[in-house]
Amino acid sequence: MHGNSVPDSYVYVTEEGVTRHYADGSVDALAWEDVVEVRVVGDPDVIYILLDREGQGCVVPQAATDTAFLTRLRYLPEFDFDRLGEAVDAARGDYVVVWRSPEPPSPLPDFEYD
Repeated sequence: MHGNSVPDSYVYVTEEGVTRHYADGSVDALAWEDVVEVRVVGDPDVIYILLDREGQGCVVPQAATDTAFLTRLRYLPEFDFDRLGEAVDAARGDYVVVWRSPEPPSPLPDFEYD
């Protein structure tokens, strides 16, 4: 009997963010508003890495992407699809940063000391 194989992970892309569910039950999730960097890595498969200010992120295999993911990248401020295409073509073993938030990091809050 042949059954459908269970994928090792799957990715949901919404207007709010990206979520990757792994076969072991773990989950990576990142809200679009928290994304400050997009990287591309290839060796041999291409993956996208979305990071927040603390370095936490969501790893998205190219095989799990669809037009919703690529369309949503377009809404990141000053995102350059030409740079993304070049990075995907050139990514071989090391990562390439294809986008960084043009917004400066938010300042630390003022603390009052006694």
